[in-house]
Amino acid sequence: MFVYDFKFPDLSVIVYNTWLKNKYKYKGQSECYFINFDDLKRSNRCNPLDPLSMPDITDAAESARTILMGLNREWIKRQGDFFVESPINFLTAIIWYLRKYRNGEFCTLPHVIEVMQLDYDRLFTILRKEEEIEVLINPFVNAYVNKVMEQLEGQIASAKIALARLSSPQLYYVLSGSDFTLDINNPEKPKLVCVGNNPQKIQIYGAVLSLYVNRLVKLVNQKGKLRSSLVFDEFPTIYLSGIDSLIATARSNKVATTLGIQDLSQLRKDYNREQADVIMGIVGNIVSGQVTGDTAKQLSDRIGKIMQDRTSLSINSGDTSISKSKQLEAAVPPSKIAALSSGEFVGMVADDPTNKIELKAFHCEIMNDHKALKAEEDGYKPIPIIRQVDAAMVQRNYMQIRQEVVDIADTEIECMRNNPKWRHVILG
Repeated sequence: MFVYDFKFPDLSVIVYNTWLKNKYKYKGQSECYFINFDDLKRSNRCNPLDPLSMPDITDAAESARTILMGLNREWIKRQGDFFVESPINFLTAIIWYLRKYRNGEFCTLPHVIEVMQLDYDRLFTILRKEEEIEVLINPFVNAYVNKVMEQLEGQIASAKIALARLSSPQLYYVLSGSDFTLDINNPEKPKLVCVGNNPQKIQIYGAVLSLYVNRLVKLVNQKGKLRSSLVFDEFPTIYLSGIDSLIATARSNKVATTLGIQDLSQLRKDYNREQADVIMGIVGNIVSGQVTGDTAKQLSDRIGKIMQDRTSLSINSGDTSISKSKQLEAAVPPSKIAALSSGEFVGMVADDPTNKIELKAFHCEIMNDHKALKAEEDGYKPIPIIRQVDAAMVQRNYMQIRQEVVDIADTEIECMRNNPKWRHVILG
C-alpha cells in the first residue's frame, strides 16, 4: 500500500498500527516506511531518482516534467509552450547526465539541483560530454555561444528558480538516502509506504512527493506483482501525470486507486477541466458526502433516474379528486446531495462478471460506534523513531552534496582537457 497523507500523521498512524496487527500474514518479509520532511527522526530516506528504476531517458523526462509541473501548477494548462517545454528538456538532460555518470552514483534530486546552479561554462562543458543528451542541450549551448542571453535565461531561469525552492538541508537529507525502493508490491519484499505533506508547505513538499508517486506508479503497474492499493488524501495537492491511464490500466494488474477530493471544482482548478472530467468519468466507484453546485448535479445524473410515484390532490367546491401517476425522476436530486448530514453518503459501486451487484447506487448513513473507535485510537502506537538525527548531521549532508557536485565538474573538465577527443567542447 502507498498512502499520501496530506495531514501527516493522521492516516499514517492507522496504517502503521493495522500493519503491526497483520504483518505476519504476508508471505515475504514486509516493512512499513515513512517519508516526512518535518520530523526527520521519524522519516526514512529514499531516492526517487534511483538509477536502477530509470533504465531509459524517457524515465528522466517524465521525472523532470513531474517536478516542474508540481512546482509550477499553472504550467499544467500550458504544456507544449516553448518556455514550458524548454526547462523540462534542460532538467531531463541534467538528470540523465547524472544517471550515466559513474553508473548513477550521484543520481539524486539534490545533486540535480546543485548541478543546475553551476555557471554556464562549466555546466554546458560537462553536459556536452554525454552524447545521449546532445539533442536536448544543443538549443541551450547554441544560445549561449551566440550570446542570445535573454532567450537562454528565459529558457533556464524558470527551472533554476523553481528548483531553488527545494534547496534545503532537510529535503536534501531525505532525498539523498536509500533506506528502501519504491516497488511496494514486490512479492519478496512487500511494503507499506506513507508519505506526509504539510498544509503550510503544500507547494514545496507537494512537488517532491509528486516525484515519489510518479516513480512508484511505474514500478507498481506491472504484471506478476502482489495486489496493491494507492490512496491519495487531498489528491489535487500533488501532480500525477497520466492519472487517468493509471486508473484505467492498473485494474488489470490488481492495483486499486483511491482518490480523495473535496469537490470537482478543486480538481478542475489544479488539473484543468478536461483532465478532471476524464478522471471523474473513468472511475468505477464513487462515494460522496455533502457537495453542492456542479458536483452535486453531475453526481445526481450519474446515479440516474428511477420511476417514482406521484400523488396530486385537487379540491373544489363540489368535489375532491386524487390522481396517482408514475414519473421518471432523479433517484437522489442535487438538492438532497447538497443537504446531506455528516455520515451520510451517496454514490455508485462497480461490479465484475463473477460478482454481479443488482443495486449499484446507494444513499445511506454510516453508523459508527464512536466509543469503540476512540478506545481503539487511544491504544494506537505512535510512529517509531527510525534514527537519531541532529542539525549538524543534516547540515553536513547538505554541504557534502554541494561539494560532490563541485568535484564532479572539476574532475570531468580536467579529464576533458587531457583528452584530445573532448578538448574542443570545453567552453570558457
